[in-house]
Amino acid sequence: MNWKRSKSNGSGAGLGQRIGYVMAAPYFVHLAIFFGYPLLFAMVLVFHRWDIVTPMEFVGLKNFTRLFHDDLFFRALLNTGLFLVIHIPLQIFVSLFFAELLNSKLKGRSFFRTIYFLPVVVSGVVIAILFQQLFAFETGYINSVLSALGGERIPWLVSPEWAMPTIALMATWKNVGFYIILFLVGLQNIPASMYEVAFLEGATTWQRWTRVTIPLLNPMMVTVVVLSTIGGFSLFIEPYILTGGGPLNSTLTALLYIYNQAFYFGHMGYAAALGLFFALIILIVVLLQRRFVEEDIY
Repeated sequence: MNWKRSKSNGSGAGLGQRIGYVMAAPYFVHLAIFFGYPLLFAMVLVFHRWDIVTPMEFVGLKNFTRLFHDDLFFRALLNTGLFLVIHIPLQIFVSLFFAELLNSKLKGRSFFRTIYFLPVVVSGVVIAILFQQLFAFETGYINSVLSALGGERIPWLVSPEWAMPTIALMATWKNVGFYIILFLVGLQNIPASMYEVAFLEGATTWQRWTRVTIPLLNPMMVTVVVLSTIGGFSLFIEPYILTGGGPLNSTLTALLYIYNQAFYFGHMGYAAALGLFFALIILIVVLLQRRFVEEDIY
């Protein structure tokens, strides 16, 4: 009797496992088609010259040799790094400020949370076009206000000095709602007793914020820094629509340069080599970032 029961349980578990495989199969098929195959194809493509129209030509390591002598690609990497230097601190400061504000006893908090998160779900193309109208030199609303107040018009998108900071400002506004939510979750998980103890020991508001809030938000801070870095390396839509990589290649990002090589010039093999090299850079930066940031925290 016990043998029959154990046999029945074993067959039931086996059936459940098979059903699980069947249910997960569509995901694995999707992963294989849209991730596995393109990855394998790209690994083959880096050793070939191909313009989509003509057959592939094997060139060995020539794409990588060209890469290390491509000054424009390294200029694009430098531009991407400049964007990250501006964007990440600004993103942390703005999102943490509004998260603290929303965590306080503020009337209409639910409404403001929705408003702050709205840009995250709006298409990046729409927001880029909106900012293009706002920051246009002659007809932009920002310069019109500055001119009406007696100030000089600022070449937001047509000056090499102003273009990348303007794009960083736009990217921060676009994504800040997501990071506000992350910080808000972290703030709401801090026990109220921690603040009560600090208050009883005579800590000021600033001391409670620097010695209680910030240390307990450190895990969330790591998450925000890493996600902002990955998002910054993916910068494409904003410079593509606002400046096209100009002026004077000052907003040409690595991803935009890879896109141009692939679809404007037809250098698919070289673009694949650039993409592989860029992916390795992202991986190294994120791993180093997590290591050093977490060491500083813990």
